Amino acid sequence: MDDNMIICLCWAEMEASAVAALYPAHRCKTIYLVRHAQGVHNAEEEKDIVDFTLPELLDAQLTPLGWSQVDCLREHVTKSGLAKKIELVIVSPLMRTMQTAVGVFGGGNYTDGVTAPPLMVEGAENSGRQAISSLNCPPFLAVEACREKLSVLTSDKRSSITRYRTLFPAIDFSLIKNDEDVLWGPDVIETDESVVARGMNFFDWLWTMEEKEIAIVTHCGFLYHTLNTYGKECHPTVAEELGKVFANCELRAMVLVNRSKLGSDTSTYNFAGKIPAGLDLPSDVADKKQAEEASKN
Repeated sequence: MDDNMIICLCWAEMEASAVAALYPAHRCKTIYLVRHAQGVHNAEEEKDIVDFTLPELLDAQLTPLGWSQVDCLREHVTKSGLAKKIELVIVSPLMRTMQTAVGVFGGGNYTDGVTAPPLMVEGAENSGRQAISSLNCPPFLAVEACREKLSVLTSDKRSSITRYRTLFPAIDFSLIKNDEDVLWGPDVIETDESVVARGMNFFDWLWTMEEKEIAIVTHCGFLYHTLNTYGKECHPTVAEELGKVFANCELRAMVLVNRSKLGSDTSTYNFAGKIPAGLDLPSDVADKKQAEEASKN
């Protein structure tokens, strides 16, 4: 067997066993999925008998342990450099997710007299926390499409947007049409299929955003059902990784790939080549062609 045949066989073997996939960079976004920190309803789950329809669990806020989890994740995103990369924070409009989002990705402590409104006012929802600044951090956008699976649980019912605006002045609520929560009901139970459809539409919607590095602070059920559906198209090992239940205040980085024509503007880093114009031939062919032309002269 000659060397050329051996090389061809080696290349054929590599091609058959290739596991990598290539996509143009402008068809990809990096998203950072975060489940909210521990809420009072999560703490209740540790009890033997729990009535999750209790009024005191309405729009559940973070526990003291939840705020400690927020502080730990904030330290991680700061030390890792992630805090400086994120261009936009999208958050589910429930108390526990917004408290988590501003605590992790917001600016430092708010100072009176600053013209920019705070992300969260001091002591919001009896949190005992200082006000959080909206300076030196990405913008925050509340999006109802990434809220928790709708159920009879009072923890999944949000408060009014009017109330939220007083507690989280610098969060943008402009995409939410109704002041009161018209989606939740005491007898409304959203199907898993509905959550999946909502989740996949949400990720498709991300392609309308110009930002490439986006943090999304959302809920366990929403993530579980949506990511398990995406996992069906993957290798079992990847599917298992996607479908693993998120812990409170867990962050996972993922690449969102656009496989359609949606959002297919050319990357600003691409370069057309052949500038200035020259022979558009392989180097060995070009060298031979130049030698032949030189011999004619």
